[in-house]
Amino acid sequence: MTTVGEENQLVGGGRATAVIVPLTAEHAAQVLAIYQAGIDEGNATFETNAPSWEAFDAAKLPEHRFAALDADGTVVGWVAATKVSDRCAYAGVVEHSVYVHPQARGRSVASTLLKALIDSTEAAGIWTIQSGIFPENTASLAVHQRAGFRVLGTRERIGKQHGRWRDVVLVERRSPLID
Repeated sequence: MTTVGEENQLVGGGRATAVIVPLTAEHAAQVLAIYQAGIDEGNATFETNAPSWEAFDAAKLPEHRFAALDADGTVVGWVAATKVSDRCAYAGVVEHSVYVHPQARGRSVASTLLKALIDSTEAAGIWTIQSGIFPENTASLAVHQRAGFRVLGTRERIGKQHGRWRDVVLVERRSPLID
């Protein structure tokens, strides 16, 4: 199994409840099922259906996507980043998504996935990670704050979901390591 850095990152406060690995095609079905579960809950994304693996794979930066696996090798969460622009001025800025299986929440999975993403992006010279989070998703806002993200503001009525206008809180983490 390929690992992040020189050794696996354990999730769960020292308990070996999950290991962080690069997200690959072998994780596709489980990753997309977790994505769909987040969509179905209604406070994760404007998307209405998880994409095909081919669309997901093409959109996500391969070097900045990770899966959290439990002791049985089951995917319990994932994080992935996309470029925000093809313009060279934005080469150091990515947007990310992080999703955790509903039964794996409360085990530091999202925090550890965010750490893996931060480590990989900083190693690649990326200075900003950003995301839009629905204000009702207080758990996601809290985990991002703990990971060093700050709230830039709220984009009001930025899009409709099921016929209803939704706000999005824009968060970002600026790397203290990248000049």
